[in-house]
Amino acid sequence: MLAAQVKQLLDTEPEGAVEALEIVDGLDDALVHGLGRIGEAQASALAALATALAATPLRDRVSEAVDKVRAGSLGDEHLAALAGGRAALLGAVHDAQLARLDAALGRSRAGWAAEVSDVDGRLPGGGPEGQGGGRSLDNLLAGCRSWLTELAITGWAGTGQDQISASGNVIHAAYAAPRLRRLAVLLDGLAAELRAASPIATMSRLPARRWADLWSRGVLLAHSAGGPGFSAVEVSGRLLILGVDLHEHETAVQLQAHGVLEEPGGAKRLVRMSISAGKTNTVIGASIWRLFSGYPMMLNGLAKHRVLELSGMPLLPSGDLVWRDELAAAAEPADPFATARVLLGAAVAPAVPPLERHPVRIAEPVLVEGYTVHNGVSIDLGGNAIDLDLLRLPGCGPLTAAAVEASSACLGLMRWDAGRWLLQPLAVQATVKKKPVTVHNGEWALGLRVGGSAGGASIGHPDPKVAKASSGKDDTVAVLRERAGRLLRK
Repeated sequence: MLAAQVKQLLDTEPEGAVEALEIVDGLDDALVHGLGRIGEAQASALAALATALAATPLRDRVSEAVDKVRAGSLGDEHLAALAGGRAALLGAVHDAQLARLDAALGRSRAGWAAEVSDVDGRLPGGGPEGQGGGRSLDNLLAGCRSWLTELAITGWAGTGQDQISASGNVIHAAYAAPRLRRLAVLLDGLAAELRAASPIATMSRLPARRWADLWSRGVLLAHSAGGPGFSAVEVSGRLLILGVDLHEHETAVQLQAHGVLEEPGGAKRLVRMSISAGKTNTVIGASIWRLFSGYPMMLNGLAKHRVLELSGMPLLPSGDLVWRDELAAAAEPADPFATARVLLGAAVAPAVPPLERHPVRIAEPVLVEGYTVHNGVSIDLGGNAIDLDLLRLPGCGPLTAAAVEASSACLGLMRWDAGRWLLQPLAVQATVKKKPVTVHNGEWALGLRVGGSAGGASIGHPDPKVAKASSGKDDTVAVLRERAGRLLRK
């Protein structure tokens, strides 16, 4: 990004975005108190939601849902209307902010034209009940909706351990249905956050927006068989990786790489690759990479900055590659910063699926150069400041806040959250002791390397003991696998 692009981004503000978020806040406040006992303020907030959607196809359903809440006779279909209305307002804010970013970057974006693929609505096993007497998909979805409805009626402030624990059986059963795994993971995460926050009634400040995001997303997924399915197309070409973002939780971790796909004929498009793994809360730091050992081509591309030659890799309309490691082959090295300078501006960005349209999901790869870091928390580019999102820096890579502060070039993701733009670094170029150094999040993907050198070389962990533990007998993942194997042998 250049100074002029940053200025254009910061100087414009979509009309109505602030008002739309205020209406969302009103509904979120009603969910804090509970839709089963709304007061005058909450009733006014629901009326504002209906008014805001009066000119949309959701008008009648949202208006009916608001009336049912007031009458105290709402069902899960009415909650689905409220969740849909909330998602529509956030989607409008998302579209306005993303269009604003695209305009500043001069980035082209594909239009959404995907068709939903058929879903048979059955569990694995051939019959409607699945093998071993399992419950049908409809029953599982009904159970999920029932729990979400109970949460909404009670409200976050009134939710207790009994209600939280009531989700256990249906979440466990939903995990067994591949079609519902996304919904199961989301509800499991919401239940875990509620459990960790108990007793919720004593909290001085609740994460109302976050919990309402999770709740409304769960409601919509539970009304669409776990989410719509979209047909993938097979693509081939050269994948040049820009950087990797790690999403880490106590029980799961996701690796999401961003790159440019060069297809035969010269077409270039921005793509993402996501790989997930379950883990225990003892697997932290560099040991996390061991969870992805089944994807050597991806790890090779990240750690060694290799071009990956793809052959028939499935690609979803959202720009997400359905990663199959056997369909990729490592080719020549490619500097991600050089890739960004040459290809990023001409690459076409993917369309955003309807259910993914939320402002906090904006994560667009950009290259920013020639800036100075101010107080370690923001970058200044031509008198225009953008805050740095350093809380997302993973502990399993060499990129640190100190490296970012010393940098003058950054490959990162532009995000929008809480009314401001943020830059999340994925890689930086800096000068350390008068020598040029390049640091990437994914450089430890094939193991730590202690020390560093100039000219864009990798930087290993500064503590040799940590490097030794990551590949020796103290490796947490290796220990857990050995113990698991011992139990299975018994």
